[in-house]
Amino acid sequence: MLLIAGLVFLGMGGLKLGIEFQGGSSFRMNFEEDVGQIALEEALIGLGFEDASVQRLEEHEEYLIRTKTLSSEEETLLKTGLEQELGTFSVEQSGVVTPAIARETLRNAAIAVVAAAIVILFFITWAFRRMPSPFRYGTCGIVALVHDVVLTMGIFSILGFVLNWEISPMFITAMLAVIGYSINDTIVVFDRIRENLSRRRILDFKSVVNSSLTETLTRSLNTSITTLLVILALYLFVGDNIRNFVVALLIGVIAGTYSSIFIASQLLVMWETGEWKKYVPSLPGLQRLKV
Repeated sequence: MLLIAGLVFLGMGGLKLGIEFQGGSSFRMNFEEDVGQIALEEALIGLGFEDASVQRLEEHEEYLIRTKTLSSEEETLLKTGLEQELGTFSVEQSGVVTPAIARETLRNAAIAVVAAAIVILFFITWAFRRMPSPFRYGTCGIVALVHDVVLTMGIFSILGFVLNWEISPMFITAMLAVIGYSINDTIVVFDRIRENLSRRRILDFKSVVNSSLTETLTRSLNTSITTLLVILALYLFVGDNIRNFVVALLIGVIAGTYSSIFIASQLLVMWETGEWKKYVPSLPGLQRLKV
């Protein structure tokens, strides 16, 4: 249900792109007085910058303000208005991301994710080359990986629609980390299946997979739990600076653990035993497919 809801919000445009992906202006401001993030956000709205996002940084009363690309007059209005409303501040850093650079950043991010998936597909196929139909292992691993990425993007679409969260290059970094974590967990399960197939030839494939999942379940859960503890520590001690990165990792690790057990392995069983044929009765050409 969560995956379906995420896809719906994703289709509705809930995934909001940060200025790194759509262009805009950013200002790093250090206020001399205690203003508070809520007061700063209200002041920006009052000045007509409703689309501005505010992020509190580590330093006392230092904020990162990101908004649409501003003209020199609009930038002056923003700075003058904030000074009148909240007091004196200093601009530690400012910058502009043009739409052309933003589009290139988004394109490169998409290429990075797709390239990682293709390399992983061929690597798993090569790693299991001594098994019958090694391409099946790679394909099932990629399907589980896509599930993790889509689920994470779907949840961020919901967060973007409800809480106005934006994605940044840190989100793409988290997606690549999730891809690596997810496929690692899947390979552990597949490798145990390979070992058990060579040792227990009298058992059918379903029994071998079930036994392999049982043997690796404790390891997978322990690894996920310890990873989640580290992620929670990052959020608690680093805070909002890497909020998107941490939340994306949190979702991805949980999804990766689930997909390795309940998606990748089950798809492999359906493919190896031919059970998938019952779901495509009207496609006899596919039913004769041997990969």
